[in-house]
This record gives sequence, C-alpha cells and structure tokens, in this order.
Amino acid sequence: MPTRKTPLLINAQAIQWSQQRIITASTQICILLLSAIIFTSIIINLGEQRLQEDWAKQRYSELQSVGSLIADKVSYQQFRTQMFARSELLNNYLSVPSSANQQKVGDYWDIIVENIPELLGFALYDPQGQLIFSTNEQFIHDSLPTELLGHTTTMGGNEIYTSPLKFSPIEGQLEPYLYQLAWLENPDQSIRGYLVTYNSMTRMLQNIKPAYSSKETPLIMLDTQGLLYSGETDSPTIERLPETMGGSLKQSYPALWRKMAMSNFGQFNGNEATFVYLKVELTSQYETRRDYYLLSYVKNDDIAAKFVHWRNILMAGAFVLTALACLLIYFIHVYRLAFNSRALCIDLSNRLFNIDSGYLIVNDTGRVLNANSKAAALLSLPIDELTDRSFQRILHMNDEQFSALTEQLTIDKKWCGELDNYSAERTRLAVSIRLECNMKNNERYILATFDDMSALKRAQELTRLNQLLSDTPIPTVLINASGMTIIANTAFDTFSQVKDNRQLSITELLNEEFKQQWPQISQQLTLKGEWHGQILSLNNRVSGNCLQAHLKSHLDSTTDSQYIVCTFEQVPSRGYSIVNSSLVQHRSTVFNDHLDLERYFNNMDQAKKDFASLMLIDIAAEGMLSHMSDTDQLENRQKEVEVQLLRVLPHRYQMSRWQLGKLIILMPETDSDQAHYFAIDTLAQLKEQGVAEELCIGIAAYADGQNLEQLLTNAETALTRAKQTGEQNICQAFTRPMSS
Repeated sequence: MPTRKTPLLINAQAIQWSQQRIITASTQICILLLSAIIFTSIIINLGEQRLQEDWAKQRYSELQSVGSLIADKVSYQQFRTQMFARSELLNNYLSVPSSANQQKVGDYWDIIVENIPELLGFALYDPQGQLIFSTNEQFIHDSLPTELLGHTTTMGGNEIYTSPLKFSPIEGQLEPYLYQLAWLENPDQSIRGYLVTYNSMTRMLQNIKPAYSSKETPLIMLDTQGLLYSGETDSPTIERLPETMGGSLKQSYPALWRKMAMSNFGQFNGNEATFVYLKVELTSQYETRRDYYLLSYVKNDDIAAKFVHWRNILMAGAFVLTALACLLIYFIHVYRLAFNSRALCIDLSNRLFNIDSGYLIVNDTGRVLNANSKAAALLSLPIDELTDRSFQRILHMNDEQFSALTEQLTIDKKWCGELDNYSAERTRLAVSIRLECNMKNNERYILATFDDMSALKRAQELTRLNQLLSDTPIPTVLINASGMTIIANTAFDTFSQVKDNRQLSITELLNEEFKQQWPQISQQLTLKGEWHGQILSLNNRVSGNCLQAHLKSHLDSTTDSQYIVCTFEQVPSRGYSIVNSSLVQHRSTVFNDHLDLERYFNNMDQAKKDFASLMLIDIAAEGMLSHMSDTDQLENRQKEVEVQLLRVLPHRYQMSRWQLGKLIILMPETDSDQAHYFAIDTLAQLKEQGVAEELCIGIAAYADGQNLEQLLTNAETALTRAKQTGEQNICQAFTRPMSS
C-alpha cells in the first residue's frame, strides 16, 4: 500500500470507495448474516434431535432389560408356585387339614414373601373351586374361572397358569396384579385342589426400575387394548396420557396408540414429548399369551433445557464467527483497493523492474529507493519493507566491508560477489552492483542486480557428496527397470572385472542362477519395493563365498520409470556353511494376498504353465483344531509351517497365503507325478520337524486354458478328498483331458 514516504503520482493511485464497491460489500455482509442465522438454527435443531435420539436409544435398551427381567421374574414366580405346590407342608395340610398345619403353611409362606416382596398372598381351593383359606382378605371373594376347573381345560399336572393383569384395591389404592394357578393332583392324577398365588405388578416394576434408570424417568405399562395398568404417579405426566389405572390410551392419545399398535417397538415424536415403547411377552402358554407394552417418554422442554448450554455456546460462536467474517469481507475489499492502487503505482513508476532478475535502486547515502518483486522474493523480505532500508544491512556487511565496497565502486564503477541469504531457504545470491549517474541533475545512484545461484551451488555440493558416498569398499550399482546398468562405483567395477559396465545387463555380470531368478526378483521389487537374498558370484564360485544382495527400487514422480540400487556384500556361502543352512533359498517373503499370486501366475511363460502344478496345504485340520484355543495359536502354527516349507522349497516355486490355515504352492515346470513325489517328501520332512499333525495336501495339474481360480478349485476338490481318505492325507485331482 502506498505510504507517506512514497509520493503519489496521481490521485487515482489512492484508495477510492466507489458506490458499486459499497453495494457489493453490503450485500455480502447481509447474505453472511442471513446464512449464519439459518445455519445456527439448523445446527441447534439437529443437536436437539440428536440428543432425543441418544435418549431414545438408551431408554429402549433399558426397556429391553426391564422387559426381560419382568419375564424372568414371572417365570421364576411360576417356579416358586410349583415348588410351593409340591412342598411337604402343603401336602401335610391337604392330608390332615388342621389349624397347626395351616399355621405352618402360613409361616413358610411368610418366609417366601420376605425374599420375594412382589407376592401379595396365596389362596387354596378345593377340587370344586371353593376357597379353603387365603392369606390375604382382598382375594377371598375371588372365584376360579370355570374353564380352569376339573377336566374342562387341557392344562394341568406340572403346568402353571398365569392370568392376565387385573386390578384390586390394596391399602386404599388400585393396584394391578396377576395370579398363578397350580393344579394339585393325587397319585391317580385326580384333582386334589388348586393353589393360587397373587403377584403385584407395581412392586415388581418398582424393584426392577431403579437398577436401570433414574427415578425421574417415567415407566408406564399398558395392555394390548391400550389400558393403563401401571405408571409413575409422582413423575411429570403428559396431559394426553391416562392418569388413572385402567384408563385407555387409545381414547386419550389416538396417534400414539396407532403407532404402538402397528409395531412391537419404536419411537414416537409428539408435540410435547418423545415416546419410546416396547412390546414384551410375560408368558406364552398353550391356551393364551400375555403381551403388554412398556412405555417411557421425555418432554421436549426437558431436552431443550439439557441442550441450552450448547445452544448458548453455538450462538456465541456463530456471533463471533459472523463478526470475524464481516471484518474479513471489509479487509478483503480494502486489500483489493490497496492492491489496485499499489499495482497502478508500480506500473506507472517501475516498468523497468518487470524482469526476471532482482533489482534495487539505492541513493548515494545507501538507502533503498525502490525494488521489484523478484528482489523482494530473493531477499525474503516484503517489498514494502525494502523501501528506505539500509543497503549495507541488506548485504549483511559490517562497516569495514561496506567501506571497501564503496571504494571499489568509486574506482571501478562496479562490484561483483556472492551473498548468503539468511532465510529459511538459505539461498545463495550472485550480486552485481553498478554506479550510475543521472545526467539531468548529476545525482549518483547504485543499481544492484540479484540472481539466484542456489541450484548451481546445491548441484555442485551434491556432486561432491555423491563422489564421497560412492567411494566405499561395498560394490554398488544403479540399474534401470530392465536391469541395464547406469552407473557403478569403483568397488563394483573391481568386483565385476569390467572396465565399462554401462549398457550391460546386471544378469550378464552375475551367474546363471541369478539370471533365472531375475523375473521373480523383478516382480517382488514391483510389489514390495525391495529384495534381499544370497547369490553366487561368477568370480567367487571356486572359493566357496557368495554375495548378500540388497536391491531397492525407486520410482519417479510419474511412476513411469524405475531405478534400482543394488549393493553386494561377501558372506560365507550357504552351500558350505552349516550355520547358514537354514537361510531361505532365493526368496525372502511369502505372498500375503492371492491376488499377488494371480499376477505372478498370469506373468509366467506359457512353457512353464503347460507343465505347472498347484499344491494346496491345509494346516487347520479338525484333529489339530481340537486342541487350539484361538486363532493366534493357529497363526503361530502357520508361521512355523511356512518357515519349514521355505527351507525345502526350490527356488522356482512360489508360496502364498490363501486363508488362515491354508497355504498355496505354485510349482512351474512340475508335472503331476513330480508334484506328488514332492508332496510326499515335504510331508515327511514336516513330520520330522513335528509340524505335520493331521496336515492335508491337495494337488491339481494345469490344463490348457485354465486360470488360477480354476486351478485352485481343482486343488480344493483334491484337498476335500484327501481329508476323507485318512491314509497319506495327499490327494490329486485328475484335471487333464483324456486325449492329452
């Protein structure tokens, strides 16, 4: 932006707020305010809905637990009723109906009630359905349904009949209850009497509910007709819910009842509250079912009250962000106006500086008059800060050095040198200074030119470091993707005994074994990026030494061309050393994915495919799985088998993992007979190592036109047959046509 130290050539260079600019800025701010209000409202509504959903999910889980516990308690009460009906005290009373025996039965019942507070009492009836005695006077007037008496019902024996929920006034309050009836039979299966136990549903819910929710959370129980049987009277209620026992939800809240009647569970969002309901089955009997609804709700005002803290935070954040955005819009317009003004000023007065080199104009007192953008970029300083800056400070010179520069300019009219820019980039600049004179007023000024020479310095330094790095006793060579050498150090030249190894293949410089293995090495470099292994060199074969090779591939930015760095170290040969006898021959990895094996199979020569075979090994046989506790042990067992197989596997074979407990071995140039003999030898060696317990092998030979999937399907068929034979655990699938 132009400052007071930079005089304006015309008034148009200053910042000018036009009417169009003011309307544009005002429109943007109004749209921003409207968008902020809309998005803030949407986020608040979504937050409240998310809170409602979280509450509904939590409450639904609690209702499931409550329903399961109610059903368990009803089942347990049936069991207690059956045990009480079979108790010796009750049988003694029925045999000898005396007051003493009745008192013993009552005392025994009191002990049961202390452990099960839901029990309200019991009643004993004779075979005709007449009451003998009852522990609760509230139920002495109840008579048994005629369909449960005698032989008019299909139930009896050890079965327990559970009644639907009913109401009875207990201690001045209408309380829902259900009764359970047990048939008391003689040894000849004639009816001896009836035992009826009464259970309070309200007490049952009160004992269950505190363990799963707070006391403020309502829990309501209704039947399949919408009648209210239990509810929290001390909790806040909704006006449209029935407030008295036996009230109908179908009449008071039809919309909610229609939603509940159409499904066994769900969520209903009303104007006042959000409801969650679940249909539970207390008991399922031969003659009838007992289904009821558990209903809970939370008021929308309570959800909003819980979200008010976050709503205030969102509104405050939206206000702050809106204010900052308004300021940003204002400063963007100011910046654009200032930028246009500055661009006009530079275009009018500094056309000379629109070139690729950095230029500074310095007066005779050593103060910078003007600079172009390239100079500001090379000096890592804003272009506005260069104006009126000390030229000595820019050059990072002390007084003695700057005096020497001034003297040379006075004598030679020019000075050349290099400058280190102490910025984050650490650029190196070439500085050229000339002393010029204004012909009109005879004033002198300095014209300084800056050119970036950092790339040249870095290239020179990198060349020197590469020379130092390559001067090592380890043979190192750089090759391309096809194996042609590009550059090598002196140690590799001495090792290969070739004066000029450029345009020579790496396979020609090493032995024939490495040449045969090169396609597999190239494929592993493509998949993994590196390869480790041991090879015999052509020059060290007689001495019994071999080379430890390490190949690592590098891709350029387009991933089109590939370069490979190869290093070779001499180590004792694996053929003459007992210590290294366990090293893996010509391979360092197993394919983890059968897709890698499929690519390997598709890239094979057709001549190798024609006589290829595939062996599928099953490690997780049934006999072995019987003493394995988990998959970790199976994975460890599979690794042991892989290590043993890698020791005996020929270099042209490739192993891959198929599934957990299954391995695939692809055997190029191996017919079915050779594959079978190899499987027998492999199984024998694995048995010697103790890792072949109930191991099964399926073998399939390649047929013309088959792909890897078809070959693998045949091997799986052979593996299934191998498991069924139980002899050598090896089976081969006949896959070749009869004419072949």
